[in-house]
Amino acid sequence: MWAYILAHENAIPLWRSLMGPTKVFRARNSMPDSIRGAYGLTDTRNTTHGSDSPASASREIAFFFPEFNEQLWYQQDEPRLRSGQVYYNAKERVHCVFRDEETELA
Repeated sequence: MWAYILAHENAIPLWRSLMGPTKVFRARNSMPDSIRGAYGLTDTRNTTHGSDSPASASREIAFFFPEFNEQLWYQQDEPRLRSGQVYYNAKERVHCVFRDEETELA
């Protein structure tokens, strides 16, 4: 299992659209190219999960990533993310925000 925090203004609706309907039968018929439409087995084995609201996302982020401080992220990292000051760390499989000392080197 892989758990991720997706960062985007419309992360929840975009991710839910990629996943497709929760009901696999519905996903196969109405959105066969969605993740659930292509790979879902049953309604409880539908291959993927995504929060249905910002409040749910906050609860689930706190559960899966107890060390992650959402408020601090919005204050420090989110503005840099918006300005494009990010790089992909392939070893950690995560996008990282350049810190002040790293942007001076780049």
